[in-house]
Amino acid sequence: MTLLQCGKVMTENVLCTGAVNAVKAVWEERIKKHNEDVKREKEFQHKLVRIWEDRVSLTKLKEKVTREDGRVILKIEKEEWKILPSSLLKLNHLQEWQLHRTGLLKIPEFIGRFQNLIVLDLSRNTISEIPRGIGLLTRLQELILSYNKIKTVPKELSNCASLEKLELAVNRDISDLPPELSKLLRLTHLDLSMNHFTTIPLAVLNMPALEWLDMGSNSLQQLPDSLERMQSLHTLWLQRNEITCLPETIRNMKNLETLVLSNNKLQDIPGCMGEMTNLR
Repeated sequence: MTLLQCGKVMTENVLCTGAVNAVKAVWEERIKKHNEDVKREKEFQHKLVRIWEDRVSLTKLKEKVTREDGRVILKIEKEEWKILPSSLLKLNHLQEWQLHRTGLLKIPEFIGRFQNLIVLDLSRNTISEIPRGIGLLTRLQELILSYNKIKTVPKELSNCASLEKLELAVNRDISDLPPELSKLLRLTHLDLSMNHFTTIPLAVLNMPALEWLDMGSNSLQQLPDSLERMQSLHTLWLQRNEITCLPETIRNMKNLETLVLSNNKLQDIPGCMGEMTNLR
């Protein structure tokens, strides 16, 4: 083969390769565009499904809204709602939630947008944490989260300035409270029974308005001398702990009317308790 013929063959090969590459590029572009179209179509279909599911969920939720004593209440009992849909935001005029035995896994992050909430009762579910957004509920008066799986309490809860009643009983693993909770100046009722406290938290000792406290069925071994700070307290439940003695300062709790110490390890009762004339 002459050089001329060889060059001609090489040129033809180059042209052929170029044509193949051009065709390949066109098909790759078409395949890419097709895949993108399919992806967009799937996303659109999923969006339509979510919209439909949200509408169905909202319709179901609206059926659970009632009025009692002039208060708008969402009431669900023994019906599975593991996750609350964002469509619930369309009912942000609700003043009370009562969701019991629904299998609810978490309090929605958008909870802070329910500015009209007065009572939030989510007891007997499987909630594992309290979102920090809870602190935005400045009108909230009652927070009931007993019988869940909560382990810690966020300091942001201290921003719920109207809170009067807090129940965290039977969560099993709560062992402390953030000191900031002493800022709850209106809190009168606190239930921390059946958890894992080994001492009364400083936040509790410094709650100025606290009248009723239940710390039964914990792991308390002794009571601090500073117990006397709780001058507003009239009822104190400390049954089923490991308490061996009572501090002498308990005599200064002049408003204490009910003191329950059953099933502890007390050796004796301080004689000074005879000075507690209100004790019934």
